[in-house]
Amino acid sequence: MTERHFKLKIGKGTADFSIPEEQLLYELVGENLAPPEDLAAAYLNALAHPIDSPPLSEIVNPGETVAIAVSDITRVWQHNELTLPLLIDYLNQAGIADKDITIIIAVGAHRQNTAQELEELCTKAICRRVKVINHNAWDKDNMVYYGKTSRGTEASFNRVVAEADRVILTGGVIYHYMVGYGGGRKSIMPGVSSLKTIQQSHMWAMGKRTGDGSNPLAANMKTLGNPAHEDMMEVAAFVKPDFIVNVVPNLDGDITGIFTGNWISAWQKATQMVDEIFGVTIDEQADIVIASAGGYPKDINLYQSQKTIDNAVYAMKPGGIAIILADCPDIKEPGEFFDWFSYPSAFDMEKAVRENFLISGWVAVRQLEYANRGHIILVTQEKNIKLAENAGVQGVTSMEEALAIAYEKCDQNRPKITIMPQGANTFPILET
Repeated sequence: MTERHFKLKIGKGTADFSIPEEQLLYELVGENLAPPEDLAAAYLNALAHPIDSPPLSEIVNPGETVAIAVSDITRVWQHNELTLPLLIDYLNQAGIADKDITIIIAVGAHRQNTAQELEELCTKAICRRVKVINHNAWDKDNMVYYGKTSRGTEASFNRVVAEADRVILTGGVIYHYMVGYGGGRKSIMPGVSSLKTIQQSHMWAMGKRTGDGSNPLAANMKTLGNPAHEDMMEVAAFVKPDFIVNVVPNLDGDITGIFTGNWISAWQKATQMVDEIFGVTIDEQADIVIASAGGYPKDINLYQSQKTIDNAVYAMKPGGIAIILADCPDIKEPGEFFDWFSYPSAFDMEKAVRENFLISGWVAVRQLEYANRGHIILVTQEKNIKLAENAGVQGVTSMEEALAIAYEKCDQNRPKITIMPQGANTFPILET
């Protein structure tokens, strides 16, 4: 029997394993587009030739203040350390002084990034040149109220963004399991929004009634008719961002697409490249799915690794097994995530989430929904196993153990297996 060998990323290392060649159903890897040969030249060219917008140099004026929204440490794959110095220098050449630039880390309701993480995200040099701050969604005194969306969400934003003469959004676009795609409007909502705004807007990701669980319309690749996305767009529209710079990675994590200009249409162009790279059609679901989040920081905690679980479940037969490789060195973040699992039942948890909505609560509801669709095994650090079990996930420390459990639980003698090396990004699309 011929064996097929795999080496998948986990944390900052790899995990090796083999499966019988005849049992391999799919290796879902997407289409790996080549990055630009000269990233700096491509980036500057994109700034000079934006989509549905004048060049950034014609938008900003000397003496104006500029707020730049930058994603937090969980999105370090966006490689802002390579592009932010180019953007700051470009603004300088357009007449904007360093003292008039503020980089605001759009953490949403995530934890505050440390000084070391700010330097990792923006580089030490940029942190010395311009003001770099964390957004704090809980700081009510630092919020400015704008109005309500058509669904009733009360939109309030960080004062730095509200009072800036110009607002620039940066970020990266990949699939997102609640609002279709990341990037774009997410830099505003939840990025620099108040906690109340985040809670009200994200509530649209829940079903209509208690007991319905999550809203099936709030899902990967879905924007049209997705109420969570549509409300988010309305919230971001209050700010009227002046310019956007969004990037799309390839399968190797290299910046491949650079989309600049209008905050809506440039982002929409980026989502088309995401479909081209990461959308993969399948004709059949597997008995066992083995998925890597893609390594650090995509598997920094279980909360972030759930994007991999979500994608893996799409590739898995109902009642199947999903093996998720996720190191989760920061598994307890965000701090309240595991608190949701203390409720006696899924119904009680959902009721509590609806009464005091946090995105971590929605993620917890989804986590139990995955557990009901099949058996989830997490290959992780030993210290994480008990916490994983609290979240309905069986934790193990090696692929050998994970495969042994998967084969034992599988109804098939020769189960069909799908491998997902970039599970956080690759989206299986079942053709029926």
